[in-house]
Amino acid sequence: MTFEKLRTNRFNQWVMIHLRYLVGFAFFPSGLTKLIGNRFTVLSTDTPIGYFFEAMYQTGFYWNFLGLSQIIAGILLMTQRLALLGTLMFLAILSNIWIITISLSFTGTWIITSLMMIAVIILLIWDHHKLIPILRYNQPKAYPDPERSWINAGLTYTVCLLYLSFPGSVPDGLELWISRGAVMVIVFTFLFTHYKVYKNRNALLKNQA
Repeated sequence: MTFEKLRTNRFNQWVMIHLRYLVGFAFFPSGLTKLIGNRFTVLSTDTPIGYFFEAMYQTGFYWNFLGLSQIIAGILLMTQRLALLGTLMFLAILSNIWIITISLSFTGTWIITSLMMIAVIILLIWDHHKLIPILRYNQPKAYPDPERSWINAGLTYTVCLLYLSFPGSVPDGLELWISRGAVMVIVFTFLFTHYKVYKNRNALLKNQA
């Protein structure tokens, strides 16, 4: 089966749209933790892993910068329109994390980071035609981008998931109701976008022939 057939398959297009959402969200909790200056782990510095993360935390601004980079990469993936840029950023950041988890023998974590690497590589292959002009002068084949509703959905997911991922105490009172509202917005957005696709087959991608 050729790449063109894979790229124009509607189910594959749907999977890639939601894989971007999933991969983008993966960086929000850890990115926010670093951005606001919190420690990522409470492991003792007597262990190699605890010592490594404490050293990273003590770098100060670099720790915050790493968190900001993770959040930006996640947001770019969520937008769909700028997903390739987000994928490249994600690949650069995740490559380091992946090697760290293998080098320090993280129990089980290396499996998660390996699966994330596979997902990012799949996303990069999916959009590799957009990189062709950088490598040669040939005009790449154009494929339709996700329809506007998926972009709006990604922005909605971003706002709600960033709020829900913000580290802190267990919400209660008004914060609890806001959290529940954010979850309801996510569910409603998911149902609405898929209902739109169900009612209109052209609602998956724009300008599809």
